[in-house]
Amino acid sequence: MALDYGDVRIGIAFSDLLQTIASPFQTYRRKTLPEDLNYFLNLVKEKEVSKIILGLPVNMDGSVGERALKTKEFGEELSKATGLEVEYVDERLTSVEAEEILISSGVRREKRKEVIDKIAAALILESYLNR
Repeated sequence: MALDYGDVRIGIAFSDLLQTIASPFQTYRRKTLPEDLNYFLNLVKEKEVSKIILGLPVNMDGSVGERALKTKEFGEELSKATGLEVEYVDERLTSVEAEEILISSGVRREKRKEVIDKIAAALILESYLNR
């Protein structure tokens, strides 16, 4: 399972059993941290997830900023809640790439906001699987 973490929404993607294909799953609208962690704990159980890949928004120069630190804090809480390893993947420009994919596919602006995070999560997972 891969996540594109944000303050308001978290994009979610899964791979197939052979771990070769990344597919967007859904965009989760955040609530409180305990509710968020409970949601992901249930999802991990339901989908029999063995590892969580979390996109790390490092700065363009490779440095770690406030956004990346927030993401790591969430990753630590998620790891504690689920008992799973959380691995971080550089997610620079995944949201830009996701937006370009949606625009080229003719998705209207209003609809793009709903799906961009899960597309970005799939790109994060694809990057991980290709390594």
